[in-house]
Amino acid sequence: MFTGFPAEAIPFYEGLIADNNRTYWLTNKPVYERAVREPMLALLDELAERGPYHLFRPNKDVRFSKDKTPYKDHIAAYGESQGGAGFYVQFAATGLLVGSGYYHMAGDQLDRFRAALDNDAPGSQIVAITDRLRKAGLEFTAISALKTAPRG
Repeated sequence: MFTGFPAEAIPFYEGLIADNNRTYWLTNKPVYERAVREPMLALLDELAERGPYHLFRPNKDVRFSKDKTPYKDHIAAYGESQGGAGFYVQFAATGLLVGSGYYHMAGDQLDRFRAALDNDAPGSQIVAITDRLRKAGLEFTAISALKTAPRG
């Protein structure tokens, strides 16, 4: 049962940001397991109907990165529904981040989505919903946005 992330999870990540090295990690790994990983696994158990979820590893692949710090400053997981919608959850010292959507729609899905937006009734409903959610402080973004409108 997910009861939240304990308060010690935030100082763990603040410390990791300040001292992102193997010594800090090994010294504080029990805190990570107890205050970060176990609560995240409990949360993912409760979200299982939208999964299954894959919990990302805490260490980074630094081979091709300019940032050579070895550990991520957050814990995150990704799940995908049978319909292809993706669900992302991340916890860090700055708070909880959640997201959902389609990473990459198939051509026929994208055509149907664009047609729905172009139709007055569903399109205006979607705009009203997103406007209301933006006013509540939520953000809508895309991994990559179009630079020009698609043909047609």
